[in-house]
Parts: sequence; structure tokens; C-alpha cells
Amino acid sequence: MSGNTDDLVGKRYDLGNGSVAWGPCHVGKGAIFGSDCSVGALAHVGSEAILGDRVRVQGGAYVASICELSDDVFIGPNATLLNDRHPPSRDRKKWLPVIIENGAVIGGGATILPGVTIGQKAVVAAGAVATKDVPAGEVWGGVPAHFLMTRADYEASRTDGESQ
Repeated sequence: MSGNTDDLVGKRYDLGNGSVAWGPCHVGKGAIFGSDCSVGALAHVGSEAILGDRVRVQGGAYVASICELSDDVFIGPNATLLNDRHPPSRDRKKWLPVIIENGAVIGGGATILPGVTIGQKAVVAAGAVATKDVPAGEVWGGVPAHFLMTRADYEASRTDGESQ
């Protein structure tokens, strides 16, 4: 490949409080960002979405309008958080936010249905579809998502075999 790749380099947009977005991306009107957040290229953060401190929204992720992400949440690439159970309802009064509580992780390509709450430090595995609330401290995966293990077991499996 030849040519100038400068046009392919993402642009950095300051959102205030140390938060940034990498273009091209979409940030909807009235979206609120805490401190030290990052929104990746090609991501969508809808209008009136609320992101706490240190939230990471990876590239290609879709966070629908009115969703709420608490502190230290990670949204993997191409994950989708929906707000409309019967699209297109065209009636914002029927929308239901996804709520992601502190320290939760949403894996790449996962889908969270409208009105679902992901509990504190819960994990939704890559490619999973969360159709109901995921309790705090649990790891769920599959389609539809179901309990796989505790977050403690997940963390232990991530460090098995690593040198101390």
C-alpha cells in the first residue's frame, strides 16, 4: 500500500475533565461524561447517556440514548447497549435504559437488551446476549446469556500461570 495515511489517523476530541473521544465517532446531545473517560473511533454514545469516571467505550461500540454507565466500566469493541424493545417505537417514553454498575465489563460484540442492569463488577462475555439482569460479581456468557462463574473465579483464571 502506498500513499499518505495521515488522513486515516483518528482525531482526538477533548470532552473535558480529562475525557476524550477519538474520531470519527458520535456523541449525542446532552451526553454526560465523568473524568478520564475514553470513547473509541467509530463508537456511538447516544443523547442523554451518562458515563461515570474512567469509563472506556471501545471502537465500534453502540451505547444507546439514556443508558447509564457507572464508574470504571469497560465496554468492549462492537458491543451494543440497546434502549428500545420494539424498534422503532419513535416514543422516547417507551425507551428503557441499560444500566451498567461500577466496575462491570462488557465483552466485545456482546448485546445488552433494553432495561437490563449489569451488576457491580459483573462480566458479560464477548458475543453474549444479556436478556435479563446480571447479578453483581457474576460472569455470564452465551445466547441468551447465563451464569458461567463468579468474578473471583474469572480473575483467578486470568492470572493462572503468570509469574508472581
